[in-house]
Order: sequence, then C-alpha cells, then structure tokens
Amino acid sequence: MNFFSPVTMRRLFAPRHELSCSWFVWRRLKAKLRERGRSRSRESGAFLLGHREGGRARIVDFVLYDDLDPHALDSGIVRFDGRYFSDLWAICRKRGLIVVADVHVHPGGSGQSGSDRDHPMIARAGHIALILPRFATGHQPRRDVGIYRYLGAKQWNTVRPSERREFFHISLF
Repeated sequence: MNFFSPVTMRRLFAPRHELSCSWFVWRRLKAKLRERGRSRSRESGAFLLGHREGGRARIVDFVLYDDLDPHALDSGIVRFDGRYFSDLWAICRKRGLIVVADVHVHPGGSGQSGSDRDHPMIARAGHIALILPRFATGHQPRRDVGIYRYLGAKQWNTVRPSERREFFHISLF
C-alpha cells in the first residue's frame, strides 16, 4: 500500500481547494492559449476537463475552443458555435472526463465583459469560468486570474482576489 500517491498527497496538502490542476497541465494550457492567441492579437480559450468529487474538481486535460469550432476565434474574441458541443461531449465520454470549468484570455485584466456575463460557455449553475489577463503572458499569480461561478439566470459570483489562492490550487502532481 502506497501512502504517498499523488491523490493522497493532494488531499493532505490541498484539502480546501475547490479547483485544482497540476503545474504541468496548467503550463501546457497557458502555452496553447498563447499560441492560439497568435502573438496577443486575439482571445483564445478552452474547456477544462477533469473529475469532480465531493464538491472539488480536478483539471486533468483540456480542449481548445478552436479545436472544436474552427471559427471560434476568427473575430478576435471568442464566439463558440453551440453546434460543436456534441463533439465536446463525445470527447468527454471517450476520455471518461467531464467539463469542470472553462478558461479564456483577455488582453488587459481578468474582469468579465458584458458578453462573458450574458453568454456563459456552460450555462449551468455551479459552472466555473476562469479569465487569464494579458493574453496568458508573463507571470500570472492566482490573485490575477479571474474566477467566476455561474449562479444561473445570467448571475455570477466573483471569487475575490484574496480568496483565489484558497479556491484554485496549482500543484506539482
């Protein structure tokens, strides 16, 4: 019996976090978002896939918006065509994962735009949306990452900057 498995270590060192991700997945995700943003000329984004257990979610993979909808980023901002959700659900089934959150980048800060508030990527109460500032470039401490929970009926709860480290954990495993 191994008492030092990644799952056990996560539970010991990050028990309160609602959302978590390995540093390796997070780094790869940010690199892909920058790449798809074409040298900071347009927004990009992804659905974050993983597992949910006991009110906590673990990100283990992602699907970029434009891998599903090839025209999602053409206008410079994210405009995802809902017809491609069936492809997303098929990927989730195949990988045995669920969508635990979504992420997209903004050129400036990490505040929600009116469009972000009015058009959640997953319009289901409890869904988490992340916004990375500065097109996901440079150092991005968690206090700078916008974290929003959808409440339904175009209403959102914003995780305050002082609470973001406790809400979202990035670890080595």
